[in-house]
Amino acid sequence: MDILYLLIPLSVFAMFGVLGIFAWALHAGQFDDLEREGARALFDPEQGSIGTSTEKLPPCH
Repeated sequence: MDILYLLIPLSVFAMFGVLGIFAWALHAGQFDDLEREGARALFDPEQGSIGTSTEKLPPCH
């Protein structure tokens, strides 16, 4: 029962820490343009377009 005196304040502190990091990321613009970031992960600058790779990939088993 005595451990609750330690765990409850630590969990509240951790919750405020996570909320603070989320608020910082939201304010910094991390979630502004999700579509562009998803397309950027697929974009190959050498080929100039998205998903037009000509190399053959081995079949997945």
